Amino acid sequence: MIILSIDTGDPHGSVAVAVDNRPVQMMVHDTQEEYSAWLLPTVNHALRLHGIDMSDVDLYAVAVGPGSFTGVRVGLATVKAWAEVYGRPAAAVSRLEAAASQSAETAPLIGAFLDASRGQIFGALYSDTGGELQLVEEERVSDPEEFLEFADGVAGGRRVHWISSDPERMEGSERWRATREARGPVKRVGKYLAEAIGLIGYKKALKGQTVDGLGLDANYVRRPDAEVLWKGIAAKS
Repeated sequence: MIILSIDTGDPHGSVAVAVDNRPVQMMVHDTQEEYSAWLLPTVNHALRLHGIDMSDVDLYAVAVGPGSFTGVRVGLATVKAWAEVYGRPAAAVSRLEAAASQSAETAPLIGAFLDASRGQIFGALYSDTGGELQLVEEERVSDPEEFLEFADGVAGGRRVHWISSDPERMEGSERWRATREARGPVKRVGKYLAEAIGLIGYKKALKGQTVDGLGLDANYVRRPDAEVLWKGIAAKS
């Protein structure tokens, strides 16, 4: 199974090619170029390096959020078009699950978070049941203090293994500093998530958890600025 995976959820985007669960190529977004201009040439180059044509791809794995609205939309729109043209399935993958999946520790709960800018983080808690991650509560966006308070309440004294590409976003909070020794360090993972997204996509495909292009939907977690502004105006009128 040839898998093409894509993450355009933040400035540290990436694309990866894998054969089953074995990554063979990853290319990263390390420029200021817009994803609308960067994505297609990069994908084509990554495929050509291994003599693969787009029609050879069996599965698309795409990050559906959380992340920037523009970035996620570009990735989803592109995969939707490919899935329609080539008649291939797609696996919708959370960027937070992609981070959490890189934990090698055994713990009752895994707490994953990513920088959401504006002083906030995207965060989620997962339980590890036999090597399968299960989302405990809905993914959310909040400031680090609020998310840590939420996570402590859900954990109820159980140990949480923390993992992130941006550990400093949590480790700088007052609640974390006050309990640092009991919590242990946040495991840092790389910012480029396409390979992890591809592996999750492969596992989803084996379980039949894929959709066609029309079935792909974003999970931004944070509401668009336009919606927030409109509701604020409506509340004042």
